[in-house]
Amino acid sequence: MNDLVNSGNKVSLSDLQLPEDLKKLTLPQCKGLCVEIRNLLINTVSRTGGHLSSNLGVVELTLAVHRNFNSPEDRIVWDVGHQAYVHKILTGRADRFGTLRQKDGISGFPKPEESVHDTCISGHSSNSVSVACGIAEAMKLQGRNNYTIAVIGDGAMTGGMFYEAMNNAGKESVSNLIVILNDNEMSISKNVGSLARYLTELRNSEKYLDTKRKVERNINKLPAVGTKMAKGIKRVKDAVKSTVLETTIFEDMGFTYLGPINGHDIDDLDEAMRMAKKIHSPVFIHVQTKKGKGYPPAETNPGEYHGISRFDIATGNPEVSASDSYSSEFGKKLTELGERDSSICAITAAMKYGTGLQFFARRFPERFFDVGIAEQHAVTFAGGLASMGMIPVFAVYSSFLQRAYDQLVHDIAIGGLHIVLGIDRAGIVGEDGETHQGLLDIPMLTTIPGTVIYSPSSYAEMKLCLNKAVFADKGLVAVRYPRGSEEGCCSEITDTTDHVFIKEADSDTLIVSYGRCFNEAFKAKDILKNDGMTCDLLKLTRIFPLPGVLYSELKNYKRIVFFEEAMCCGSISEKLGEMLEVSGFMGDYSRVAIKGFVKQASVKECLDQLGLTAERMAEYVKQRSGTDGET
Repeated sequence: MNDLVNSGNKVSLSDLQLPEDLKKLTLPQCKGLCVEIRNLLINTVSRTGGHLSSNLGVVELTLAVHRNFNSPEDRIVWDVGHQAYVHKILTGRADRFGTLRQKDGISGFPKPEESVHDTCISGHSSNSVSVACGIAEAMKLQGRNNYTIAVIGDGAMTGGMFYEAMNNAGKESVSNLIVILNDNEMSISKNVGSLARYLTELRNSEKYLDTKRKVERNINKLPAVGTKMAKGIKRVKDAVKSTVLETTIFEDMGFTYLGPINGHDIDDLDEAMRMAKKIHSPVFIHVQTKKGKGYPPAETNPGEYHGISRFDIATGNPEVSASDSYSSEFGKKLTELGERDSSICAITAAMKYGTGLQFFARRFPERFFDVGIAEQHAVTFAGGLASMGMIPVFAVYSSFLQRAYDQLVHDIAIGGLHIVLGIDRAGIVGEDGETHQGLLDIPMLTTIPGTVIYSPSSYAEMKLCLNKAVFADKGLVAVRYPRGSEEGCCSEITDTTDHVFIKEADSDTLIVSYGRCFNEAFKAKDILKNDGMTCDLLKLTRIFPLPGVLYSELKNYKRIVFFEEAMCCGSISEKLGEMLEVSGFMGDYSRVAIKGFVKQASVKECLDQLGLTAERMAEYVKQRSGTDGET
């Protein structure tokens, strides 16, 4: 194997001990390996779905990182982890890569329990420099001389946490800390704002840096005098750099800035990383890459291939799926409301297409705001709009809203400002796993006084709730809805913004649920009926606060079972249980909700595992009816 590597002949992933053999490869061997990696990425993601264009863009960069550093002794932190597929391939997981994002397979994000090469969990953005700074400080305290490398995308740089960490790291002069910016001019939607313009200006300085590298290489080739001459002209070179580039924000923060570097030229990448290793103080390497590189459909439309379902490689077309979704229906309804009221504004945190706000943005560009990956700012910005009489609607994924808890409390709720949250991807999302399951928005929001939460079970109900949230409710209001389309919805059940009972004659058992989960509960009722057991159903749409009159309608049931697609602790089912207990309910109350983080699998597999499919619900109710009185 080593003979093959050292011979200069073409090598493949299966020939190598990874990542250590990467250091032995020639540049032609590296280029051949990059072609193989891109083919593996395209073939695998076409079958499993996942993040394609971001990973196609970092093939050479990832190879160069592992050629120049010694993982896991040197720690590599990926921000966001959706650009870490190549890292997984190059750290001994190529043979398992076909299980990507599948149940019991490898995660779509770095996960330390999966490999010693995965430094930390990384499913959300802007945290890499903070983690790397802490690791570098620990290494210094432990007397270790290893490197800590944070690889961050330019989209993640729009998050304020990045600047907090950079300020701290540069100020403290943390040894052997290297931050690599993967600059592809995109996050998920195209980058916006002053930071994007700033990076464009830096990219335009590449001509100077190309000249600098050529001069250095030629001088160092001179016998005997080369090294001394190079040192001698350093002051002149720095003066030229100062004249051409002035200074960068990164240098102002205490980092040595290197770049921009061609992120698809392994020779240039190797040179920049070798240089960075010699500095022994914070270094910032600015690398330019092309998102989707090597696969024409992804190069042409990188946003569409950022996170994609299974697709046909030859055409690039994704598998046939519903053209509508809760996200798109939310966006269309908000646009309709925007026609009626010019005070309505829409806000996204770099997720215009993901949250369906492209319709509003196209129709009302002056009232649409993309603030970048900055959920904290988005909430407080909404508060500012609300204080001036506007009606801001912030559409955000459930798992990303977690970042803005303090702002919801301090900047919105205490002052009674009226903003609306469109909480997308609420509940189980499936293959993205623990970092993206939307299970904590209910426990989080129900701790905030005055909050109103809706969880509709159909498109029509969602539109009713959004209308009421915008025009009728006050204060902090949330409308939460799942990923995907309204499959299996019970169209014969009355749409409501409050609650509704579906009753059978002489039933002593009640099933309670809401949102997508209610549709499974409705099917469970039919399964039970076919088995000779009748149940009533209670659909909650406004899930918080619970209706004050609810107890009078529940007190005579012998058995109540609540099924809920949210974290058990702090859930609505917990609050209903408290209400029943305080009111003196004497029947059997039980609940099925989620305990702990949920790993990657399909939505159907996750819900089945959690007991939240119709079949599993029916089994539980039958079991409960046979163990009457137990809790």
